[in-house]
Amino acid sequence: MKGLWGNRDFRLLWTGETTSMLGSMVASTALPLVAVVTLQASTFQVALLTAAAWLPWLVIGLPAGAWVDRLPKRPVMLACNTASMAIFGSVPLAAAAGMLTMPYLLGAALLGGVAKVFFTLAYRAYLPVLAGDGELLEGNAKLQGSESATQVAGPGLAGLLAQAFGPVSGILADAVSFGVSVLCVRAIRAREVLVPAGRSPLRSQIAEGLRFVVRDRYLRSLMTFGAVSNLALTGYSAIQIVFLSRTLGAAPGLVGLALALGASGGVLGAAVAGRLAARFGAVRAWLLCEAFAAPMLLLGPLSGPGWGLTPFVLALFGVCVGVVAGNVLVTTFRQQYCPPELISRVNSSMSIVNYGSIPLAGVLGGVLGEAIGLRETLWVAAGVSILALPLLAPYRKLRDFPVRAAGRPPLPQPLPS
Repeated sequence: MKGLWGNRDFRLLWTGETTSMLGSMVASTALPLVAVVTLQASTFQVALLTAAAWLPWLVIGLPAGAWVDRLPKRPVMLACNTASMAIFGSVPLAAAAGMLTMPYLLGAALLGGVAKVFFTLAYRAYLPVLAGDGELLEGNAKLQGSESATQVAGPGLAGLLAQAFGPVSGILADAVSFGVSVLCVRAIRAREVLVPAGRSPLRSQIAEGLRFVVRDRYLRSLMTFGAVSNLALTGYSAIQIVFLSRTLGAAPGLVGLALALGASGGVLGAAVAGRLAARFGAVRAWLLCEAFAAPMLLLGPLSGPGWGLTPFVLALFGVCVGVVAGNVLVTTFRQQYCPPELISRVNSSMSIVNYGSIPLAGVLGGVLGEAIGLRETLWVAAGVSILALPLLAPYRKLRDFPVRAAGRPPLPQPLPS
């Protein structure tokens, strides 16, 4: 084995996260399908599922970052995945008992979102424990690549499960995947070197992370772009299943197939990110990816029934290529750039803006979908995505990302297992 594949602990992290992401991708299609097919939900109610899942970032993102910086990351990850297993495992039980309602589904999405906040912050800070500075790009590419592969398999699997056993079966698969992830993370042997975050009050530690982001022009620009871009992308995705199912008349299996084919672009994006960075420089490669992804959304509203789904698949494919490749590059940048004792607070400070726009986008997508039509809402979202590109201006003269913020020491290396 070469590189990180020879690292047992990284393989366990990769296996657990890939399995969990496959379940989550199945559930991301299954939840709206349950709402549309089983509960006969409106477009606005389906969009609320997206809003509920991302609302916790806006509400608890900042304190969560400070808490995670104080704690060893592996136990946080274990607790979050255990909670997610219980939350989503309760949905098929409620359905079997005839107690499943739209408020119950929204509550599960909300509580699952809370667990996701803490898990994501711990997970992003935990990768450098298993991989040194020189391996972070490789690690992020492998994790993003497998995540993209699950985005290919997940919707298709959700569609097959929905047709064979009903839409709620996909949510049961998600619960099982969290259990597998718990077993894998528990088996990791590497001991984390916990960098003290200080004993100052929680409010002061939150403020420290915010100041670091606001005063740094690179992080500030990245945060603003992420917020506007997520507003567009989430508004688009929040109504895409309703658009495919009701406007274009696609059956659940065809909906899953279309989403899977489009998401396969993410596998390509993860595979080429490192090569693009080596050839053009990491910043130029990232800007190229974002400039490619945004206009691709314009193809989606051109879709029609049957083979007319092709423009939608091409739109999703192109977006996934650009966004995933860009995510590999900017995630590595943040992990190398930010002080280890601040990394969760920096991530939460940026995420409260980046991800805080997602609940708003989910609601806006639903409102606009009912007010002006689903196809017209897709046009609006595509336009907003293109208008976000000028926000990346501070990076336009750079070839590569800066490796260290002022005064940032090298990453601590993991203790031997």
